[in-house]
Amino acid sequence: MALTSAVTEGAFTARRQGDWDRLDALARKVQARGVRQLAPGEVASVSPLYLDVCADLSRARAARYSAPLVDYLEGLTAAAHSVLYGSQARGGRVAGAASRPSLRAAFDAFPRAVRRHRTAMLVSAVLFFVPFVGGLVLTLLDPAFALNVVPESMLRPLVHAYQEGFAEDRGAGLDATMAGFYVHNNVGIALRCFATGLALGVGSAFYLVENGLTTGAIMGYVGAQGAGGNIFTFVVGHGSLELGAIVLAGGAGLALGWSLVAPGSRTRLASLQATARSVMPVVFGASVMLFMAAAVEGFWSASSVPSPVKRLVGGAMFLTVVTYVLLAGRGSAKAEALERAEAAPWT
Repeated sequence: MALTSAVTEGAFTARRQGDWDRLDALARKVQARGVRQLAPGEVASVSPLYLDVCADLSRARAARYSAPLVDYLEGLTAAAHSVLYGSQARGGRVAGAASRPSLRAAFDAFPRAVRRHRTAMLVSAVLFFVPFVGGLVLTLLDPAFALNVVPESMLRPLVHAYQEGFAEDRGAGLDATMAGFYVHNNVGIALRCFATGLALGVGSAFYLVENGLTTGAIMGYVGAQGAGGNIFTFVVGHGSLELGAIVLAGGAGLALGWSLVAPGSRTRLASLQATARSVMPVVFGASVMLFMAAAVEGFWSASSVPSPVKRLVGGAMFLTVVTYVLLAGRGSAKAEALERAEAAPWT
């Protein structure tokens, strides 16, 4: 058995050594001279090599290969990770300026990760917004439709609240309480949309459709009772953050599910691990969006600020979110080459 394992390890090492050497050379080049010294073609090759060596490390551990080989692969993945995401990628800037590049890297990592999994994100948007529009239109045509989706005991208080409008502020204490409620509720929805992606993506798809249909039916029912303007004014301020975060979390879940359905040349475990690392910036960014949405929802959306102002701010927020996701992290040939190299298999 030991002889068979050694032969298998030797064949595995011989087959993969070339890529390991290439990645090691690139990592050393960045450590010595900074990432700016890499040519666009070299930048484009870093991410695929890094993902492959992560899969190699998983294989080596699963096959119980020798400790020296596992240690070597662990060191190589750590060095490559630094090239892609860590302080080495800042090209040797002084320590006093480290916080700004790190913040900028985090700021850019989120939209780049969203674009990397753009197909999963688009599918998630369709799964949410098509039922949303369907529930909205069907309920406006026949308000009884909403009763098949949402309990009447939930709908009637909502109608009453939105018919009253926002002529008076609720007070800082109640605003803070409601912000905490919104965080708990929205994060719970987003986590379900993400985590249930492990069920081959079916769970994420289900929760996206369910929440889209429910949200559309609620808005349609309130609108059918004559308070459509008020609920729109309430939602417009934070909707791009809240609904956008749910869609992004669902897209991350769908990407996880697809990594299990179509792992490619990797094992399913290695494919899942690589995809999980790749979507983590999306999950983190969506979480930040949800906390921001809760703050806006708790302190701004229900305030007595005039409706035109709320709608103007909501429109500006929507344009800001869309522009950020589509454009942030671009701007150089190397950045775009890296983004293309990091493109997920499901694109």
